[in-house]
Amino acid sequence: MSASGEFSFDTADGVDLRLRSVGPDDGPAVLLVHGHGVSSEMFALPEIRNVTEVLADAGYQSWLLDWRGSCRLRHNESGRPYTVDDVALYDLPAALAQVRARIGDRPLFVVSHCIGALAVAQSLTAGLLPGLAGVVAQGVFLTPKVSTSARMRVLLGSELMGSRVGYLDSDFRKVGLWSKRTLLYAALSRKGDCPDPTCRMVQHGWGMGAKLFEHDHLDPRTHDRIADLFGAIPLSLLPHLRQMELAHAVVRWNVDDDRYAALPDNSVDAADRIDCPVLLLAGSRNEAWVDSNRLCHQVLSTRYPGIDVRYTEIPGYGHLDTFIGRGAALDVFGHLVDFLDEVSTAAQLGTRSGSPAER
Repeated sequence: MSASGEFSFDTADGVDLRLRSVGPDDGPAVLLVHGHGVSSEMFALPEIRNVTEVLADAGYQSWLLDWRGSCRLRHNESGRPYTVDDVALYDLPAALAQVRARIGDRPLFVVSHCIGALAVAQSLTAGLLPGLAGVVAQGVFLTPKVSTSARMRVLLGSELMGSRVGYLDSDFRKVGLWSKRTLLYAALSRKGDCPDPTCRMVQHGWGMGAKLFEHDHLDPRTHDRIADLFGAIPLSLLPHLRQMELAHAVVRWNVDDDRYAALPDNSVDAADRIDCPVLLLAGSRNEAWVDSNRLCHQVLSTRYPGIDVRYTEIPGYGHLDTFIGRGAALDVFGHLVDFLDEVSTAAQLGTRSGSPAER
């Protein structure tokens, strides 16, 4: 087992990101990509048997990325506005290059979650993540879809708040009674059975109407530090997410900016560039992205039958608890490791993994 190491690196547009490695340094590697407003800590919670521990026991080295939307980085709260385009064009290729420089020709997988998975989908279909052994996307991938209530809240909320509020703090304690945002935060955190207002904020998707996790799946110690796990949520991302959801496809936001010309206008139309197996995971109670990954599996299987794409639904799970839930090691991570093992074995044998009937 190698010692955990962390280092910083810059993207081509000058944003400082972080990577840290955990696990054996002689086996396949896995780049873990978190969601928006959280951090790589979601993959390494010490109070539960986390995914990096499960991967290490299976012989995989984890590389935990903190991209520009990480609450561990100053850029998330005080940096310039960004969209998913920036993550796909700058953050992910730079991180991949950093990992490649350190692992050589060992197999490299990507495991992604939520907004991180949208960025992976966009970057992958742009051909900016070459040579991957496989990709796992949790919650959403190429075809984002939310509930009707969440759609209306995104449409209205982004317009009403976007011009007045640059970001929202998840930690209710930072607001105080005399803040100009007190009434806004009180409204956003009014729903839910939990007495902790910060928990209610994150439980309902930072006020966008979608529950982020099944509350009873969290270890009490995880629940006690929710305010530390969830950071500021920049609202500059909302218009791009709204555009994607209305299209039910990952689409480029910066269509008139030549700097982003490498990204496809519509990633579903460019999905034939996916050249590695893909596992789509989703909790059966995912209220954040409802049946987005089931839809994605149907679309890819129909339009691109040559792509090795599989879909696995986790009974009883929501969205984020698929990684931070106290029972995720038993209920979720086995599916992930089985996929990695199958693909790794097939690659060693020089064959494509899985027959069409198994996909």
